[in-house]
Amino acid sequence: MKKVQLVEITPEQFQKMLAVEIAEKIEELKEVLKPVEKTEYLTRTEVSELLKINLSTVHKWTKQNYLHAYYLGNRVYYKRSEIENTLCSV
Repeated sequence: MKKVQLVEITPEQFQKMLAVEIAEKIEELKEVLKPVEKTEYLTRTEVSELLKINLSTVHKWTKQNYLHAYYLGNRVYYKRSEIENTLCSV
């Protein structure tokens, strides 16, 4: 077993050093354990309502690669975050 010997340090100084180290480790853990945001998927109808456009415009913008569609069987979905990013970049 290793022994640690503290020379010329007061208990208050040791307590402050320990508190700083613990605070740093807690901040590191907060970054690592950040909750993952769930991706919200929207249907074509929800996208058209959100953007206040026609379904044919949603289809046209998808074909022109303004919007990225995700296909699941015969269903089409869009990520809300991508729609919002597209709106901000226009």
